[in-house]
Amino acid sequence: MPFFRKIITVTTRHEGEVVNLTRQVATVVRESGIQEGLIHLFVRHSTAALTTIEYEPGVLSDLSRALSVLAPDDADYAHNRKWGDGNGRSHVKAALVGPCLTVPVTGGELSCGTWQQIVLLELDTNAGRDREIVCTVSGE
Repeated sequence: MPFFRKIITVTTRHEGEVVNLTRQVATVVRESGIQEGLIHLFVRHSTAALTTIEYEPGVLSDLSRALSVLAPDDADYAHNRKWGDGNGRSHVKAALVGPCLTVPVTGGELSCGTWQQIVLLELDTNAGRDREIVCTVSGE
C-alpha cells in the first residue's frame, strides 16, 4: 500500500492556543496523490495534542474550561515537584486529549464533517514552541 509522509511545523505563542491545521493537512493529502485511504497525524510533543472541533470562539472557550476542570492550574503535580518547570498540568491535559488523529481520505480530500476542523492544542505553560506534526497518508 502506497504512503506519503510529510512534517508540518507550527510555532505557537502561548498556553491554550488552538491552531487550525485543516488547510495544511488538506494540502498534504493533495500532495500525496492518494485518492482513497487515511491520513494519520502525530504530534511529537508531550505537552501538545491533536483533535477535531468546531473552530469557533464559544466551543474553544468551552474546551479550555473543561480541560482546566480536569487538570486545574492550582493542583499539586508530582511532575512539577520533580522537574520544577511548572507544566505538570500541560502533560496531563495532553495525555487526556491525545497525540494522534486519523481522518479518512475520500476522492483525494479530507473527509471531515461540515463543522470539523483539525486542530493542535498548545497546552504547555512554557509555550512559544515549534511543534512538529508527522502526517502519514496511506491508501490508493
